[in-house]
Amino acid sequence: MIERSHNEVPPWAALEPPVAAALRPALPALADEIIATVRVAVPAYAIPLRGSFARNIRLGVEQALGGFLELIESRGEARLPGREVYEGLGRGEVRAGRSLDALLSAYRAGAQLSWRRLAEQGQRAGLPPATLYTLAEAIFAYIDELSAATAYGHVQAQSAAAGERLERRRRLLGLLLRDPPPAVEEVEVAARDAGWAVPACLAVVAVAPGRPEALPARVAEGVLVSGEEEGTVLLAVPDPDGPGVRAQLTRALRDAPAALGPAVTPADARHSAQRARAALALHARLAAGEVAHALVVADDHLPDLLLAAQPRLAADLVGRRLAPLDDLPETVRERLTETLAAWLEHLGEARPAAESLNVHVQTVRYRLGQLRELLGDALDDPDARLELALALRVRGAVPSARRAVP
Repeated sequence: MIERSHNEVPPWAALEPPVAAALRPALPALADEIIATVRVAVPAYAIPLRGSFARNIRLGVEQALGGFLELIESRGEARLPGREVYEGLGRGEVRAGRSLDALLSAYRAGAQLSWRRLAEQGQRAGLPPATLYTLAEAIFAYIDELSAATAYGHVQAQSAAAGERLERRRRLLGLLLRDPPPAVEEVEVAARDAGWAVPACLAVVAVAPGRPEALPARVAEGVLVSGEEEGTVLLAVPDPDGPGVRAQLTRALRDAPAALGPAVTPADARHSAQRARAALALHARLAAGEVAHALVVADDHLPDLLLAAQPRLAADLVGRRLAPLDDLPETVRERLTETLAAWLEHLGEARPAAESLNVHVQTVRYRLGQLRELLGDALDDPDARLELALALRVRGAVPSARRAVP
């Protein structure tokens, strides 16, 4: 919108009210000629003029011509006449799915024709050349005002449409996460209303955002974004294994802890959401050793999620397998625990375990001897080894439990 300072005098204020009276006889024929000219000059309007479209075009032209003369008669003191009409035209272009290019081109074509015809009428009425020069300046300044009002209406409508679509997409995501799942037809209708193509598969991301309102602008166009609930925002990501999708997500979510659920059909979106939420709850441990806001992939940590789902069972497992270490001095317990974790991770091989710990292989063998004294035959029993590995995961001592998406 064009803002004029209080000291700036619009060019039409320099025209005397009798000028408006001298020009008015040209208006009826000029309105019809402008409409015909615009239809030829602007391809977007080269369509049959019917219904509300025809009424709006004629109303806009007649209001523009009459409003211009009103401004001359008021010596520039009147507010832009019919401003609401031009804001409405801008909103109408949004509803029609068009940019402002065509409408502003129509304004320019109308302004040029108006100048020619009003100058001719002014000459017939005996207006002096200086007045006609001022008239030309006033016409094009007036068109700038109309264009600004139209652009304002266009921006308003775009914002409203974007907000409405965002809300429809939020409702659609809520529908997809419903348990029991909705009928396919219900999803298709909601997706069509939200302008969203239903994908063959999707994955849900759980995010603990610092600025949840910024997420819709940062993620890809096809990603559905929920509102914030209990400090968590959910995203539904179509085709999560597609080219570049993971990298784009990582960039978009760089400011917040996030967890990616498994790829599922839309009918199973709630299961992906459940797993993503569970992984987000463990984010600090699963992303250990990575950047604080690393995107954690839930399916890379299924044992951890399984144990977290049964906390009492996990605690019993720790007590069953690691209790013999509890009475040791803390430093000794930590050394033996990390040695046991490395040895299990390297399938019972002392040398690679020593390399991962950056100690001599004999040190590892010595510590294994201590562990055998404490744990008995558990180191040689496959089932007991599995339980030891799981117990160490519960305590966060397993290196593989610390991996996250780079």
